[in-house]
Amino acid sequence: MKFDRLRQDMVEKQIEARGIRDANVLAAMRKVPRHLFVSEALMDQAYNDFPLPIGEQQTISQPYIVAEMTQALQLGPDDRVLEIGTGSGYQAAILAQIAFRVYTIERIYSLYTKARKLFDQLGYHNIVTRYSDGTTGWKDESPFDAIIVTAGAPEIPQVLVNQLAVGGRLVIPVGNQYVQELIQLVRDENGVRQINLGGCRFVKLVGEYGWSES
Repeated sequence: MKFDRLRQDMVEKQIEARGIRDANVLAAMRKVPRHLFVSEALMDQAYNDFPLPIGEQQTISQPYIVAEMTQALQLGPDDRVLEIGTGSGYQAAILAQIAFRVYTIERIYSLYTKARKLFDQLGYHNIVTRYSDGTTGWKDESPFDAIIVTAGAPEIPQVLVNQLAVGGRLVIPVGNQYVQELIQLVRDENGVRQINLGGCRFVKLVGEYGWSES
């Protein structure tokens, strides 16, 4: 099938070739049908090396950045993961291939309902969805082993750090509304430490602990 071949090429040429080594991440990227997470008109572009629009001024991230962020979460099979910004649902589907359970929050209702429907159609029964302001996290289900934020924040929301388990990892783009640095934060018994993974560009994180709507 054409899309199967395109997906294998994507992993080999865009992801493995650029240094992603986590076998679980590579296996997930080879399996999840990325073309189903974009509109029919964009399916032929789904495996190319760039982000694509998904409506509501939002995007599905470039395949490499999805792989890089997922690898930085250092996921294991028993981990519970919180995702801020469901969007198309593709990132959550990748996480669901690796982790025990994925909790994902979306603030735009049309994207939330579309992603939930697709998760059900594809059998991702370990993804729990919520329509809410993701910047406040999901306190009732915390602590999480990993948290991923798929939009650019002006700073790291402390409320999310507080919802990390000891040993937990947070991956988040931080910067201005146009360009950010991808930050990996690890919480341990002594506090938190941060690693800068390099430049990136995301839509802005809107919410109580992010940017304002305007």
